Amino acid sequence: MTPRLTRRRLLLSATGLGVAAVGGLETGIVPGRIRVHTALGLTGEDGVVPDVPSGPVVSGSFRSAARRTTVGWSVIYPDGQAPDAKLPVVVMMHGRGGDHTSAINDLGADKYLTQAVRSGTPPFALATVDGGRDSYWHHRSTGDDAQRMITAELLPLLAKRGLRTDRYGVLGWSMGGYGALLAARDSDGRLVAAAAMSPALWSSVDESAPGAFDGADDFAAYQVDGARLRSVALRIDCGRDDPFAGAVRDLRRDVVAEGGIQAGAHTAGYWRRMLPDQFRFLGTRLGVPG
Repeated sequence: MTPRLTRRRLLLSATGLGVAAVGGLETGIVPGRIRVHTALGLTGEDGVVPDVPSGPVVSGSFRSAARRTTVGWSVIYPDGQAPDAKLPVVVMMHGRGGDHTSAINDLGADKYLTQAVRSGTPPFALATVDGGRDSYWHHRSTGDDAQRMITAELLPLLAKRGLRTDRYGVLGWSMGGYGALLAARDSDGRLVAAAAMSPALWSSVDESAPGAFDGADDFAAYQVDGARLRSVALRIDCGRDDPFAGAVRDLRRDVVAEGGIQAGAHTAGYWRRMLPDQFRFLGTRLGVPG
């Protein structure tokens, strides 16, 4: 007779699971408790992409002097808006290993955007761009500079399309969540709102993912701290079972930010669950006249 799988039996058997890789190359090895918490439903439900129409999506590419390569980009409009609508814009920054298609392919951001607008959030467009598979959205020793690519190249391109770039927002997850906070740190005044999901934050260069920084000096130069995140409206979310949760808690103590630490892990399911709140936050901030 097969023994009944009780909560206690599950917890005891899980001690033999060892360690689990969560988030692939970016997060590395984390305690096996995440498997246990997932099995027990303690990481929360995965977000389900809403069953609503997608709006227009316009894509292209350009040769980036800042990144020294050709990058792809997309602009995503909510359903009901024309592909040349003069809307505020949010630059969406992908995680490690991603590209400008990840927002739709991995998170269903096109449909969540329509849902947000239908729910009463002031309409805005999303702009995605190739930031580099492991650039961590900051200037690298190779000369690759994803942040400068956004401000010096992508934003002018978006302005030519009629999108409003005098006041814009940023949103990122994982590597891109760190990138969004870095953009807020270095804002020139046009960036008015930044939202981050599970931002990749570490307390020391030794703890960081391989290749995330070009040594200790680079790590120190591109840290985000509360003292330099005062001029931009913030929302920062992270799952309790995310390997970045400790560093995110530390940062949240030093800033004024919406969001919080919720049930969740470093997964696309968690990020999809948080997108409605993140979009509501950004749309509301961008909908306030400058």
